[in-house]
Amino acid sequence: MRAITVQDRDAGVGGFTLTDLPYPHAAENDVIVRVHAAGFTPGELAWPASWTDRAGRDRTPSVPGHELSGVVAELGYGTTGLTVGQRVFGLADWTRDGSLAEYTAVEARNLAPLPADLDHTTAAALPISGLTAWQALFDHARLAPGQTVLVHGAAGSVGSVAVQLAREVGARVIGTGRTDARDMAVGLGVDTFVDLQNERLEDVEEVDVVFDVIGGDILDRSAALVRAGGTLVTIARPVTVRPRDGRAVFFVVEPDRRVLTDLARRVRDGRLKPLVGAVRPLAEAAAAFGQDSGSRDKRAPGRTIIRVTEG
Repeated sequence: MRAITVQDRDAGVGGFTLTDLPYPHAAENDVIVRVHAAGFTPGELAWPASWTDRAGRDRTPSVPGHELSGVVAELGYGTTGLTVGQRVFGLADWTRDGSLAEYTAVEARNLAPLPADLDHTTAAALPISGLTAWQALFDHARLAPGQTVLVHGAAGSVGSVAVQLAREVGARVIGTGRTDARDMAVGLGVDTFVDLQNERLEDVEEVDVVFDVIGGDILDRSAALVRAGGTLVTIARPVTVRPRDGRAVFFVVEPDRRVLTDLARRVRDGRLKPLVGAVRPLAEAAAAFGQDSGSRDKRAPGRTIIRVTEG
């Protein structure tokens, strides 16, 4: 099968190789997925799990990418809940070969059924963005109707989903971003937009929840905006500055079939729109990866999706 592999940490995207790999082995409770579309995270080459297995052993050459949509090609021993030929989408395991391949082995629990009227491209843009936004707002921050949430990066792939989910639950949403993100954020439903290039973050009112995807100075300055009893949630890095009378949570997204199923239902009903940007073939994965990892000014809005299976 064809796959993108990486072997040299120092080479970065320049080390991407389109090569032939053996068909993957289906371990117990695994599913082999014929990948139709795949997503990736620009910074994943810096993750230790991209290079080592669960025991910390080198596993190169490894296949990047963790989001996928495709069709079940084979079931491992003991696998239940899915069938051969079924359309699925979800997350490839962090410490195993990923989704930039024609076939990949995934734990069955990481996958959810994909409705027939949802296309693979849209589905591949949903798992990390959707699960991250959901877990931040509802599992960790326990956002409730009538509360106010500040979403950093409101027009980005994760932030845009968070804005839509928060609005639907009945929360008031303040979104932040660069100057050119204002129109998109307003279109998604933010009540107030803060231009981080030209407006002071400190002028924002106190909020019940801050959801941060940026990190750095923005994360540290956001702690003071959380009112008593509120929560600061981030996926950028462990928190070093905490709200005075609130909680601070750093987390890494986890698979969740139930939530994936709910997100797919929302997309079908028109209540949620994941942002899909460029769609490129597997042979152009290195170029797509490099562009998304580069300057924000050169990025097209929305997630870049790799079309692995033509047609």
